[in-house]
Amino acid sequence: MATLLKQEDVNKAVWGACDTFRGTVDAAIYKDYVLTMLFLKYISDVWQDHYDQYREEYGDAPELINEVLKNERFVLPETANFYTLYKRRHEAGNGERIDKALHAIEEANISKLRDVFQDISFNSNKLGEEAQKNELLRHLLEDFHKDTLDLRPRRIGKLDVIGNAYEYLIKQFAADSGRKAGEFYTPPEVSELMAELVAPKEGEDICDPTCGSGSLLMKCGRRIQIENKGSKKYALYGQEAIGSTWALAKMNMFLHGEDNHRIEWGDTIRNPKLLDSDDRLKHFDVVVANPPFSLEKWGDSTAESDRFGRFRRGIPPKTKGDYAFILHMVEIMKPRTGRMAVVAPHGVLFRGSSEGVIRQKLIEENLLDTVIGLPEKLFYGTGIPAAILVLRKNKKDKNVLFIDASREFVSGKNQNQLSEEHIARIVKTYQERRSIEKYAHLASFDEIAGNDFNLNIPRYVDTFEEEPEIDLMAVRAEREQLKAELAALEVKMDGYLKELGYLK
Repeated sequence: MATLLKQEDVNKAVWGACDTFRGTVDAAIYKDYVLTMLFLKYISDVWQDHYDQYREEYGDAPELINEVLKNERFVLPETANFYTLYKRRHEAGNGERIDKALHAIEEANISKLRDVFQDISFNSNKLGEEAQKNELLRHLLEDFHKDTLDLRPRRIGKLDVIGNAYEYLIKQFAADSGRKAGEFYTPPEVSELMAELVAPKEGEDICDPTCGSGSLLMKCGRRIQIENKGSKKYALYGQEAIGSTWALAKMNMFLHGEDNHRIEWGDTIRNPKLLDSDDRLKHFDVVVANPPFSLEKWGDSTAESDRFGRFRRGIPPKTKGDYAFILHMVEIMKPRTGRMAVVAPHGVLFRGSSEGVIRQKLIEENLLDTVIGLPEKLFYGTGIPAAILVLRKNKKDKNVLFIDASREFVSGKNQNQLSEEHIARIVKTYQERRSIEKYAHLASFDEIAGNDFNLNIPRYVDTFEEEPEIDLMAVRAEREQLKAELAALEVKMDGYLKELGYLK
């Protein structure tokens, strides 16, 4: 019986593999190499594990075994196997061999992996001149050959060790990558909160139109599994503009066992790819997203002629694309069951001009459900506090709930976090939908209209703490007492100094 791997040991081993590149290659670059190698190692180990099982079952019948292996989740050509690459690690040409292996894997699994490896080249000059590159990749192959990273299913058991390790790596890279991190990663506790707010159910379609590495989508899927004894009766859809991040999302999905997904590569605003059979925008039960904050050059030049009519409520400012993503998300919600949660900077709550017009129309159409203020420094790449807006079709009333959760967090040096208790309080308040002093306020439509449709949270949730009243007479009495005590001390000090001969 093989010894089961421990999650913390796998995490430590894959993070340790990054030492090969540190000091030589920037983390924003080498993350793609490490994550891709983890994917290659995993599918190689699964292939090898199943090959060994079939040999035990069928004996020495290579043709029969090869036929059975054609039904595997991923088909692995012999030349593309990690262990084939490892055996030749001391030879020149490691980069070229790894690239050829990835292309062979893509060809053998074209329906699942088309274009996934096109933005990653192990033979790139980014890794240095030929000798240095070959040395780096030899070390990387040796790192992944260690016993701790023997990822065969019989050593993993039923736990999602590989998917968790991949997520762990992505989180570590996000912490190291500064501003760039927001492009591919949403902090897990924020994803958890958003999944709880939209409460996805069995049989539903879930979409993230700016999906990054896919972690937010998978949190929604995971919630359905937890609520329904492991059920995977749901479908995940996403779109990502950055090619290398899209590839991460695809690999992330497969490593978590999320085969029922459709992740498209392209610009969601300029070129939405999630369309139905009539070439119209596909609609979803649940829509979640953490779009880029106040994106410049978001595609305003083509917005007026948008063939999907997404900007009929108004065209967002050319230098701030927040409402472009919000309007896209509104447009793809299903008419009856649709609900969405989106992370946005606080400016969307109160900025005027075209954003004010759009905001007013969304409220008048009774789409806005809840506004939640989050603490500062939660997100990678920005220290500013953000808000979560929950919108839904088919609302029961015209009220809007405001929650100020900005003061409750676990403080960290570089990043703050939401604890389970903080998330639970937000979700409970959201579900109960009632006012709580200094934390939440249920505002009527007339109240919001009276504020000119300004949604700035302090207008609705008063968190002001009055200073305690100062008793000036008591302060004066205390001051007189201190003066008397000081005078007595002065007399005593003079006595000591006289005894010592310093004063006459």
